[in-house]
Amino acid sequence: MQAGRTLAFAAAFAGTWLAAFAAERTVTSPDGRIVFKVDAEGRPSYSVSFDGREAIGRSALGFAFADEAPMAEGFEQIGEAVVRNGLVESWKPVVRNRHADVRLSYNSLKLAMREKTGERRKMDLEVRAFDGGVAFRYTLYGARVLGERIVTDELTEFRVPATSFAWVGHNAGGSFAGSQETRFKKTPVREIRSDEWCLAPFLVEVDRSTYVALLDAYLDNFPGRCFAWRDGAITTRLVPSPREGEKGAKARFDCRFDTPWRVILVGDNPGRFIESEIVQALNPPCAIEDTSWIRPGMSAWDHWWSGEVKMEMPVVKEYIDFAAKQGWPYMLVDWQWYGPFNTPDADITRTAPQIDMPELLAYAKERGVRLWLWLYSSDVTRNDAFEEAFALYAKWGVAGVKIDFMDRHDREIVNWYRRIAAAAAKNRLMLDFHGAYAPDGIERTYPNLLTREGVLGEEFSKFSRSITPDHNVTLAFTRMLAGPMDYTPGGFLNVAASDFKMQSPTLVMNTRAAELAKFVVYESPWMCFCDHPRNVLGQPGSEFVAEVPTVWDDTRFLGGYPGEWIAVARRSGDKWYLGVLNGNEAREVELTAPFLSGEGRCRYWSDGEKPTDVVRGEERVPATRGKIRLAAGGGFAAVWEAEGR
Repeated sequence: MQAGRTLAFAAAFAGTWLAAFAAERTVTSPDGRIVFKVDAEGRPSYSVSFDGREAIGRSALGFAFADEAPMAEGFEQIGEAVVRNGLVESWKPVVRNRHADVRLSYNSLKLAMREKTGERRKMDLEVRAFDGGVAFRYTLYGARVLGERIVTDELTEFRVPATSFAWVGHNAGGSFAGSQETRFKKTPVREIRSDEWCLAPFLVEVDRSTYVALLDAYLDNFPGRCFAWRDGAITTRLVPSPREGEKGAKARFDCRFDTPWRVILVGDNPGRFIESEIVQALNPPCAIEDTSWIRPGMSAWDHWWSGEVKMEMPVVKEYIDFAAKQGWPYMLVDWQWYGPFNTPDADITRTAPQIDMPELLAYAKERGVRLWLWLYSSDVTRNDAFEEAFALYAKWGVAGVKIDFMDRHDREIVNWYRRIAAAAAKNRLMLDFHGAYAPDGIERTYPNLLTREGVLGEEFSKFSRSITPDHNVTLAFTRMLAGPMDYTPGGFLNVAASDFKMQSPTLVMNTRAAELAKFVVYESPWMCFCDHPRNVLGQPGSEFVAEVPTVWDDTRFLGGYPGEWIAVARRSGDKWYLGVLNGNEAREVELTAPFLSGEGRCRYWSDGEKPTDVVRGEERVPATRGKIRLAAGGGFAAVWEAEGR
């Protein structure tokens, strides 16, 4: 029986288990555009095609272990490969990051393989093929004798042509450890070294009609990974832990163990990946029984504006007032509220002498605002201080905590994230992780984890020239593919790139309209607004950031290319919000929105003559098409409502 006939037969009996012969180790996406083939004989390998074109060539599978030969050669399939078609993963996200309802159809393949000689070790592979991407994970088994098996390396490859390009980001210093605050630079893959630690998400342009993005889903008791280029393939590099001991240990297990999902988004335009829910679909459902207290929203922030921390009662109250005037539900009290941090005597249950927390909490409550509190990760972890502190914050009525400076991606910190998310949920606290690795979809399981950093965001405008227009555009095609990112937009002191300088108060090298567009383009259910009240209140654009939502019922990519420009439309209720960000060169773009019908009322904010100028207008416009002129570093923001609403 041929693979195509098998799949056609399976489609006619959706949801039933079918046994396939050994030669038919193929699974296809429901729309037929993506085909994943796996060969379990000899050296286990796989390949991925898209619209009949090779996206990932024949690539190795396997693992290396301490005190064992690698699991990479001499395998055979055991039993029958099992194909199951017509499966559906559906849920209503507690926090609507991209869509209010998610329904993903997929087809799956499961097979087992075993070494033909020696210890005859076993390894299974599970594959899921969605429209827009595929994912696979391994099942590993314990040793024949009692004791741990120690993973030292993962041998998974992603073989693409040497003519491909990748958008490459690194931690500072090129290490595997760090805050993952990086620029993603378009680079020929053949120029990536074998000893590099390139971060995920890893976007690859195979050609201008074929793109893949490499991500991870459901990290649990296993390290994160980075990428390098070796022997004509993108290779996997597992992140080591500082406390895993000798033998190059990355992970340990003593019985059956499922690895994280290795996700390959595949398409003809990388912007379509922005709409994907595959990463969250591969995570377990919500683990929190009562989620009524999880409420996303905009937050004022007391730290960014000056370049210096002013942890004083009048300053905190000023920002509480700012949030209240804008109608925002939150205000973030940043570092030094509990005095010295990252020291053995730091105490996250006591305030600094100049801070009266009960007074601040009462002041905020009177104005309809709730507080978030900043914490240094070592102070949270020391002697499990978070257990007492989280319970105390719940009594205070604190809404959430921002935990900073983990700066790691190894197995130990991956498990710590889950422990902290569960402890915060127990005390009805929302979470924001800074100094963090990119999301893996955990927010489906713990929706109180609203956002995280792991992004070179607007804060860097205080002390670098890194936050350029092309960088801002590229982020949407790279880091944001993994999930929410706390970029902290909102800089209203806008200048052209040629006029930018590092100073206090902080300048931002894009137009005001571009700054407004970031609140639509970028995802962050807890959106932290960075600037000082006096730079914002009464200024053009302040009315837009007072009304723009932070969660969405639908998300549509409209056009663009990494580094050049991007346009995203997001729906909240009956309103569609449009955000367009431009790169370094002025341009005119034409947008089409076929998902809209009829005419509507459009309120817009577009580029003016100067970067701080905003052309505000309102007009009746056709729903489906329009042209927009963008200044260098410019942007466009709009709210569209159908006629009669």
